[in-house]
Amino acid sequence: MSQNNFYDVAVIGAGVFGAWTALCLRRAGKRVALVDAYGPGNARASSGGESRLIRMAYGADELYTRWSMRSLEVWKEFFAQTGKPLFHQTGILWIANAKDPQAEASRETLKRVGVRHEILNRSGLEARFPQIGFGDASWGIFEPESGVLLARRVVAAVAEAAIAEGVDYFQEFVATPTGTGKIASVRTSTGRDIHASEFIFACGPWLGKVFPDLLAQRIFVTRQEVYFFGVPAGDKRFAPPAMPGWLFQADLTYGVPDLESRGFKIALDSHGPAFDPDTDSRVPTAEGIAAMRKYLVERFPALATAPLVEARVCQYENTSNGDFLVDRHPEFENVWLVGGGSGHGFKHGPAMGEYVTGRLTGTISVEERFSLLSKETMQRRTVY
Repeated sequence: MSQNNFYDVAVIGAGVFGAWTALCLRRAGKRVALVDAYGPGNARASSGGESRLIRMAYGADELYTRWSMRSLEVWKEFFAQTGKPLFHQTGILWIANAKDPQAEASRETLKRVGVRHEILNRSGLEARFPQIGFGDASWGIFEPESGVLLARRVVAAVAEAAIAEGVDYFQEFVATPTGTGKIASVRTSTGRDIHASEFIFACGPWLGKVFPDLLAQRIFVTRQEVYFFGVPAGDKRFAPPAMPGWLFQADLTYGVPDLESRGFKIALDSHGPAFDPDTDSRVPTAEGIAAMRKYLVERFPALATAPLVEARVCQYENTSNGDFLVDRHPEFENVWLVGGGSGHGFKHGPAMGEYVTGRLTGTISVEERFSLLSKETMQRRTVY
């Protein structure tokens, strides 16, 4: 433990953003404390759950394409260093209708920045993926080097690596800072005072609860149901290499192939109703399950009668348009706000850790689209 419980930086929140930020800061030579109320990758966190896609296609948002490229590189390095193979290179398939501006822009961006990909026409899609009902889709983008991260285990592994490299970890609740100007410490639920020069609040869906006056109307926490359906016995069509990770932009759905025999994962990417991560029910609704079964009939007919083997309710913490939030608190000169993963943030954990470290050390330029001033109180989603 750091002498006299004083740190250069205290990171509050050990999700994928907070854990990577703590690890990157430590590797930059900083004395770091990492604090989380429920634990890294816990069941209530947006970083919890079994799996997350990592893809490069982001429409015209080259920033996120480049962040994905960098993050995948660092993820692979991390897994090689730790001996924990928590990435499945399943490939990612973006299924597109004839007039799909996001897909068209993605194709141009991937080509421009040098991401390996294939363009498949309708006959190519049907020949390679006969288990999918493509409906009105006419083409697709396949990224062979992208895939799936095993989410909760990944977050735990990053936190463990940070601790092994000298970060002090505390599983305690941190109270909202009071006053203005420069704060000297934060108080935890055990009465512990953690002193630091800088404080980073990377609290995911709790950011608006920690700073209600500032963020309650700028971080929109939504309820998201996720389903795992059991594949038929001996059927390999829904596991890699036959089945990739996928997203169907026109339907706002995405899915993960059957990994480690957990089942075929499928979920809506459209925003659900408002959600409290501490108190609201995490039992999926009968209506949601029925709607997803109807969708299976259309898109994955071989799974039309598949049993529901697992289901989860998690949450997105959305900003007004889907861009991340990384900025100083306007009333606390040494408090940073890091969050707004907006349903697509998990894959970017390594790039976020590097960016926040660069902001604190003054070695990276400011990305204005992450600023607090750019976050509005009405949602107008532009990032998918």
